[in-house]
Amino acid sequence: MALTLTAMRSSREQRAWYWYDWANSGYVTTTGTVLFGPYLTSVAKDAAGCTDDPCTSTLSVLGIPVAPGSLFFYAVTFATLFSAVLLPVIGAVADRRGDKRKLLGRFAWIGAAAAGGMFFVSGTNWQLGVALLIIGNLSLGASLVVYDAILCDIAVPNDRDSVSSRGWAFGYVGGGLLLILNLAIVLMPDALGLDTAMAVRISLLSAGVWWGAWTFIPYRRIIDRPSTGLPPTADMNFVRGAFTQLNGTLRDLRLYRNTGLFLASYLFYNDGVQTVISSASVYGAEQLGFSETILIATIVLVQIVGFVGALVFGKVAARRGAKQAIRTSLVVWLCAVTVGYFLPEGKVIFFLALAAVFGVVLGGIQALSRSLFSQLVPRSREAEYFALYQACERGTSWLGTLVFGLVHQFTGSYRWAIAALVLFFVIGIVLLRRVNVRKGIEDAGNSPDEAGIPA
Repeated sequence: MALTLTAMRSSREQRAWYWYDWANSGYVTTTGTVLFGPYLTSVAKDAAGCTDDPCTSTLSVLGIPVAPGSLFFYAVTFATLFSAVLLPVIGAVADRRGDKRKLLGRFAWIGAAAAGGMFFVSGTNWQLGVALLIIGNLSLGASLVVYDAILCDIAVPNDRDSVSSRGWAFGYVGGGLLLILNLAIVLMPDALGLDTAMAVRISLLSAGVWWGAWTFIPYRRIIDRPSTGLPPTADMNFVRGAFTQLNGTLRDLRLYRNTGLFLASYLFYNDGVQTVISSASVYGAEQLGFSETILIATIVLVQIVGFVGALVFGKVAARRGAKQAIRTSLVVWLCAVTVGYFLPEGKVIFFLALAAVFGVVLGGIQALSRSLFSQLVPRSREAEYFALYQACERGTSWLGTLVFGLVHQFTGSYRWAIAALVLFFVIGIVLLRRVNVRKGIEDAGNSPDEAGIPA
């Protein structure tokens, strides 16, 4: 009877947990992937006084000349460099406390407020846009550190691939629905008495409201559990204790060779994935000449296909293992990015076909990377290790966006910037091949048999 009640509670918490993927996907898709990159670029171009195409004017950012077309990518890069220091500390604090649910809510609502505040970015006020983008991405990363760690509390090892995949699939539905609503606003601004810029700003506001409102479901239904890691300390000593624990984590990582190898692999291939996601709308608009309408419709297609892809790859992982499923998706990513370099301008059908391919493998690689990593982290230190994981997660990749921005700035071409991303997938595949999953699980003190890993 007790076992049945425990299973029912876990199932209830899992359903509540899915809703945070639904909530934050509104920001990830509408703001981070589709609208804010091109919108911030247009604001930056106005501020720089661009009158030619391509724009040759620059902005002065702390005395450094920056191409308006690269500003968005540099902002994402800065946010992630900062998160590389901040998120592990947050993870260490979360492991020392028993209120992951409350931490999730606080970070989510700070990010939602920043996302909603993007409504006020207009004219030439690119500085406000950069500041809100940094706050939003940092808050997203911090909330996902806690969110991913909760997966270890609510699902047994053998169920994490399927639970993680269903969460991602659920997120694709939520992000897609909000995008469809925003598509209607952006496509028909006249019917609502709006101009295009105001339609975009309202869509950005909707992403913040969506993120904040749906977060209440996991906040109310997920149960806080006492920390089983280091004993809690006084609040004034949290930060000091967190840095001490972080230092220990970085030292101990040498003992978990396969965990470190997977993180290194993930750093490279996920940077490639996230840079493709964040740059797709800019590449489509600036290099291929597609309208904002086409770009939003493309992302809606990715969301629909991604829903199916996440569920399919969850089943593939159940049969062949998460590592093999990830390797397969990486090969597809490598081929698709190569094809993306050769896409002709103005050919919508080719762009949509490639987007569908990306959608199939996108959900699978993200969901399975999360669940596989959960098997490789030591018990009671999940949030701390997921902080390292999140430092190179979706909206917070830094190396890829830096390379993309630099290549564009020096070549003036987004095609060469896309081509440079091939290297990230090649390195990721090579490193992933060296990961011994079963030994990594054993070294972390977990059971490979419980995870369904064959001998």
